[in-house]
Amino acid sequence: MAEDSGAEKTEQPTPKKLQDAAEKGQIARSKDLGTAFVLIGSAAALLVFGKMLAMAVLTIGQRMLRLDEKDIFETNSMFTAWGDAGGELIMPLIGIFSLILIAAFLGNTLLGGFNLSWQAAGPKASKMDPLKGLKRMFGLQALVELGKSFLKVAVVVGVAFFLLKLFFMDIMALSLMSEPNNIESALYFLGWLFLGLCASTSLIAIVDAPYQKWNHVRQLKMSLQEIKDEHKNSEGSPEIKARIRRTQMQMSMKRMMQQVPTADVIVTNPTHYAVALKYDQGKFRAPVVVAKGVDDIAMHIRKIANGHKIPVIESPALARSIYYTTKLDHPIPEQLFAAVAQVLAYVFQLRLYRKGKGSRPKNLAKELPIPDEFKH
Repeated sequence: MAEDSGAEKTEQPTPKKLQDAAEKGQIARSKDLGTAFVLIGSAAALLVFGKMLAMAVLTIGQRMLRLDEKDIFETNSMFTAWGDAGGELIMPLIGIFSLILIAAFLGNTLLGGFNLSWQAAGPKASKMDPLKGLKRMFGLQALVELGKSFLKVAVVVGVAFFLLKLFFMDIMALSLMSEPNNIESALYFLGWLFLGLCASTSLIAIVDAPYQKWNHVRQLKMSLQEIKDEHKNSEGSPEIKARIRRTQMQMSMKRMMQQVPTADVIVTNPTHYAVALKYDQGKFRAPVVVAKGVDDIAMHIRKIANGHKIPVIESPALARSIYYTTKLDHPIPEQLFAAVAQVLAYVFQLRLYRKGKGSRPKNLAKELPIPDEFKH
């Protein structure tokens, strides 16, 4: 891996790379986009609730500056006045702050989506490294941010000059108006001027948001070797997977061989195939294959069967048919019921005969009733 550390990163980041970066808090974010949304949301809130806020301020001013005999001699009049002021301001302020909160949430999640990362919130020693701090201050990203700052100032100053020139006469006319019309008009002009200035920041955000997304992907780009290593780590190396498969096969083989002593009969080929069948009338609807194998495994099944005195019946066609059509620990198909029934009947009669409880059974038929589609 040392020789690949300087490999050129030309490939797009994989979904796993993007997910790992998001878990660390590394997602595309545009501060200018969030700022533009907050400012425009604030201006819109001022336009929507500005009149209500102006009327509340006017009512509070009239209430605070007007005294009567009752207010002079009432010791709680000041607290009552503050309560009235709060009641007047609460609704417009709730509306304004609600719009600002919604705008802030949209502006900060529109690019990159909502992301909560505990790793990003945790302390990092690298952030306290002065050398890395200097690198961030004088790096390419810092130059880009400096350029954007100059651009912001130029755009905002230009838009402010244009708006002041456009509304100059209307603003000067406010001094000739009486209240409450002058307050409403002042807030109206203030709201539109503020909205115009805030809208100018969206010009920066329109440029910054695509740049931040491109820069985020650029920083996460991967080399071909990194993609190969990630695939190997996620899927597992071939050597480890092969070892796991061997271990699983060994464990499965061990469990299968442990079931051979419970079988009622072993049907063989006679040397290449061996199938162990178990039939419990109270438990199984049909005989079940508890073990099967070919060549060395078949020989091992026969060896265990001989050691436990389990009947071994030679029926090449039936052994091959059961081996290829029945899964381990599954009942045999219905098409083989008749053939297997003859084998089990012979085995059970032979078992009784050996116990001295019956006559010797007739030899098993060489040709058992096996359908052509089940012959292998």
